Amino acid sequence: MKNFEVEDRFLTPALSINCRGRLVDLSEPVVMGIVNVTPDSFYEGSRVTSLDKVLARVEQILDEGGRMVDIGACSTRPGADDVSEEEEGNRLWPVLKAIRNRWPDILLSVDTFRGKIAQKAVNDYGVDIINDISAGMLDASMFEIVAGLNVPYVLMHMKGTPGNMQNNPVYSDVTGEVILFLAEKVDQLRALGVSDIIIDPGFGFGKNIEHNFRLLNELEQFKMFEFPLLVGLSRKSMIYKHLDGTPDNSLNGTTVLNTLALSRGANILRVHDVKEAVECVKLVSKTIKRDLYDIS
Repeated sequence: MKNFEVEDRFLTPALSINCRGRLVDLSEPVVMGIVNVTPDSFYEGSRVTSLDKVLARVEQILDEGGRMVDIGACSTRPGADDVSEEEEGNRLWPVLKAIRNRWPDILLSVDTFRGKIAQKAVNDYGVDIINDISAGMLDASMFEIVAGLNVPYVLMHMKGTPGNMQNNPVYSDVTGEVILFLAEKVDQLRALGVSDIIIDPGFGFGKNIEHNFRLLNELEQFKMFEFPLLVGLSRKSMIYKHLDGTPDNSLNGTTVLNTLALSRGANILRVHDVKEAVECVKLVSKTIKRDLYDIS
């Protein structure tokens, strides 16, 4: 019985997304490196506010083996200050222009919940993926805009808003409720013709520590969507609060949880520390392949 369990766990269908006409295979997990062009993201080490530092950070991500770069210009940490659409754009457009001028073909994602920002990012700067923390809940135009853009869309669960999401979130069954929410949103997106969807359970967004660990323990249930699964655990409070630490000393904990996420079906790791995550992918993938070949 054990051998069949191993086969069922790891022999999954090939997963891919269409990025501006390029088919990107995600059956082998990839790493998405984070670039925050914000002054107030929760992890100070991820903040880059000058153009030279942004380009240096992107180069680091690529050199360390990152396959995707995720640019955010509006902090969504718990209790973050509101940033206007104009300010988000003012931070974002020079950065996207500079990145595209230097690396025209890299896989570029923009982390935004605003439809107009998504539209301009794709149409004017060739952004490949829209990463929306709110699943269209913070901008009613987002789904229709993404459908028109014909780019992959990261559909993430969040309970509440960044301003109030950590004010005592309550679930009777966190995994079941997150899956139901995402399933309803998937139906809406499919009805609009969106087929390239990436699922993100939303670790840390409207969940307490116990909710987050329950989601991680039951991560394999998200395979039911048959879409790529993105996991963002990097240096989050479920790590440092549980270990009485800080974001700055949470790299080891991040690697441990990324390992568990990969073993339970994650296809994309969204991280601050790319080198360590890439090594994690290589080692976990090697272990999985060995288990499969050693079946007897």
